[in-house]
Amino acid sequence: MFTGIIEEIGIIKNISKQSQSMIISINSKKMLEDIHLGDSISVNGVCLTVTQFNSSSFTMDVMPETFRKTSLSQLSAGSKVNLERAMSANGRFGGHIVQGHVDSTGIIKNREDEENSVVFTIEPDQQEIFKYIIPQGSITLDGISLTLVKVTNSTFSVSIIPHTLEQTILQQKFIGDKLNIEADILGKYIHNLLNGNKQQNNQDSNNISKQMLIENGFI
Repeated sequence: MFTGIIEEIGIIKNISKQSQSMIISINSKKMLEDIHLGDSISVNGVCLTVTQFNSSSFTMDVMPETFRKTSLSQLSAGSKVNLERAMSANGRFGGHIVQGHVDSTGIIKNREDEENSVVFTIEPDQQEIFKYIIPQGSITLDGISLTLVKVTNSTFSVSIIPHTLEQTILQQKFIGDKLNIEADILGKYIHNLLNGNKQQNNQDSNNISKQMLIENGFI
């Protein structure tokens, strides 16, 4: 589990790509302070596993499912990435619950300065994600915990303070760039609890029998 507070900007050292998978090595300092094989690290909002490391970099596998559903496939040697280690049990919860499981990618449709902030407007590739998105709710963009300031039928907007812009790769993101999006896990669970079993319940309601009535206390 992560919190969406970026600890460091890493730099892609090298990439070994196949048709729908790849192995990436990332130059880093802070991530290597207490690193172990099998550790989870969020890379641009994607939870990946450390498979190798040395004094200056660590290596991770990107499987086909992740390659297809995230923006990691667009990385190249020299690309900068947002990094966050999994939250420690005694750590501060600075952002919100982030799993590192990308729900959709999205395209930056607008970037506009507004006094001491920059407002990014994003259009998700998967419009179904809007059932989890509400104004002033939480959203994760490239691993960054952010607050939604506006939601329309096809886009949403976030407002970025100077500190967040400086400490993340958002400073290098402009109109047309692709981002990884993860909706708030609380919204996903609540939606599933309220709606996930409707189809099954409808099917069950068509199979009323004497045994079913007995089992549910009607007889």
